[in-house]
Amino acid sequence: MTALAEPLETAAPAVDAAPAVHAAPAGSAAVEERFRLYIWQLPVRLTHWVTAGCIVVLSVTGLYIADPFLIPPGGAVMGTIRQVHMLAAYALLGSGLLRVVWLLVGNRFARWSAFFPTTRVQLTEIFRQAAFYAFIRREIPRILGHNQLAASAYVILWVLLLLTAITGFALDGLLGSEPGATGFGWVIGVVGPQLVRLVHHLSMWGILAISLFHIYSCVLVDHLEKNGLLSSIFSGFKYVSREEVVEARDGGPELLETVQ
Repeated sequence: MTALAEPLETAAPAVDAAPAVHAAPAGSAAVEERFRLYIWQLPVRLTHWVTAGCIVVLSVTGLYIADPFLIPPGGAVMGTIRQVHMLAAYALLGSGLLRVVWLLVGNRFARWSAFFPTTRVQLTEIFRQAAFYAFIRREIPRILGHNQLAASAYVILWVLLLLTAITGFALDGLLGSEPGATGFGWVIGVVGPQLVRLVHHLSMWGILAISLFHIYSCVLVDHLEKNGLLSSIFSGFKYVSREEVVEARDGGPELLETVQ
């Protein structure tokens, strides 16, 4: 993979972070040289925002379908809400399929090995990151892409999204709609409609809980590391020092080959 880099001078953060690359003059603030490193490829950013938008639309429309709290149920309004709900479900499925493909062909930060802990270091990182969020540790594990705790949470999120999709199509099939009636009618036959509905709703609340923690943790880490984490999901680039790139678990000196 090729790393794109452009030098940028930024003030070093006060929290535990990479040591300064250049010594600062006496009496002046410490300064480190940072470079623009391409982390999130376009398909990753695209599926991230499509999935986020679909979660919002599906949650709002799903709550209305379950309990029409604004307008009495039935009629054209309910039909429109159901249609929007299903369109968002199809968009979510399309986004999910693209992300699955990118688990196989993406860069090191997007591939399946970045999400499933296959080494002892990755397993240890889950507990180290959890200890940071629990205010037990002060240092964040050095990582350029997803830390392993976040990556594991994303795997759980994908499982919940898949479970929500299956149960959602099964419930839609109760009205005779396709592909729910033919492709997922067996789900109703195996566990019954009430359990399917319960799993569908519980999955939604689990998805919302993970999403809220994801937002909180991104804001927190962006504030501490000051490397452009929040903006990187729009641009694809983070601002990192040479030392951070070399010492990060998912980094390495090969990422610095284009740095002058």
